[in-house]
Amino acid sequence: MNVIDKLAAMEDMVSPGISACVGCNVELTLRTCMKVLGPNTIYAVPPGCMGGVGVVGWDKESGSKIPVFFPLLDNVASMLTGIKMHYERIGRKVNVVAFAGDGATTDAGMQCLSGAAERGDKLIYICYDNEGYMNTGYQRSSATTKYSWTTTTPVSDKGRGGKRQHKKDFPMVMAMHDIPYMATCSPAFIPDMVAKLEKAIEASERGLAYIHVYNPCLTGWGIKPDTSIEVSRLAVETNFFPLYEVIDGKFFISKEYKEPKPVKEYLKHMKKFKHLNDDEIEEIQKLADKKWHRLKQLVTL
Repeated sequence: MNVIDKLAAMEDMVSPGISACVGCNVELTLRTCMKVLGPNTIYAVPPGCMGGVGVVGWDKESGSKIPVFFPLLDNVASMLTGIKMHYERIGRKVNVVAFAGDGATTDAGMQCLSGAAERGDKLIYICYDNEGYMNTGYQRSSATTKYSWTTTTPVSDKGRGGKRQHKKDFPMVMAMHDIPYMATCSPAFIPDMVAKLEKAIEASERGLAYIHVYNPCLTGWGIKPDTSIEVSRLAVETNFFPLYEVIDGKFFISKEYKEPKPVKEYLKHMKKFKHLNDDEIEEIQKLADKKWHRLKQLVTL
């Protein structure tokens, strides 16, 4: 049985109906993750887009068939650590999982997540990275790409403005915690995501497993709904967001292209980048090349 048939046979842990934006690839990610994790799972979704899908649901009742909590932005990993410790005390194995946006992960919740990783808490932490605080109108986060238009980094009529700092490379930050497992994923590569989720379940028996999913936002970024997966795929094909995993400190690249597409092929699909000039596009390209080169060096270690 191939991965897609295997996934189709799994029970959906999120109720039918759509409460996310039409074409939202984050909902696809949530449903995929919870299918693989299965009924023996307790998870938390902090404030953000997926709080409505996974916690409230489309009919204003619970959208989840398994226990789900709505923690604060900054205490997700800490709360889950306590839940995991309880189940370990009573001798029951259960997947304890976070499904959190980049704001709750790379910003507000970084301290408790880093602490959980350092302690070796046996959690699975999944970050859906849509590069901003989308649930409240798209404010910039530390995961937002440089030069992006957001409501807190506006662009003038003359094309000046946008975020002035580079995106925090959070997957690499987590990999450097020496956790048992770290992986990057994309909704454009579902078989790869499924395989990595299965590895994360196994690794979480030995410590924290972290998965970083890159999820372009349709409304915040200005992307057409029918190009949602295409844009997600382009982020990988341009090496803007490479797919790789780190298993017990060893780096492995999941997808490698002999002739990666130029980053501008990815950027041109989004309104938040329509103001970029050639020099700014070239700067983003150079950073993507630099990070890819660093990743290649880490693979050889």
